[in-house]
Amino acid sequence: MSDPAVTFPAPRRIPYPGGCVLEPGPYALDYLLSWPAVLTVNGKPYPEQPVYPLIRELLADPAAHGLTLTEAQAARDRFLELAGQALEAEGGDRRWLEREFGR
Repeated sequence: MSDPAVTFPAPRRIPYPGGCVLEPGPYALDYLLSWPAVLTVNGKPYPEQPVYPLIRELLADPAAHGLTLTEAQAARDRFLELAGQALEAEGGDRRWLEREFGR
């Protein structure tokens, strides 16, 4: 099996600040939609790039990044899996992330 065309680490524990105003699940969703990480796309590094917006960009025009649609979709699926686990750990629902890709 070959390496994926798009790589990024799993998010670490979400730094929930607590408090009576913030709910952990919605806070985690907001955090994950702007979560920065070091990504690579076909070996090209993207240092401290917000992951979700870049994956949306890859899905919108995979060829502009030297990807196939299948490779861009695989990056989205990996994000949904890894970020979904982090979101669920804070009481959220991974379907919230899926919905964001449909907007």
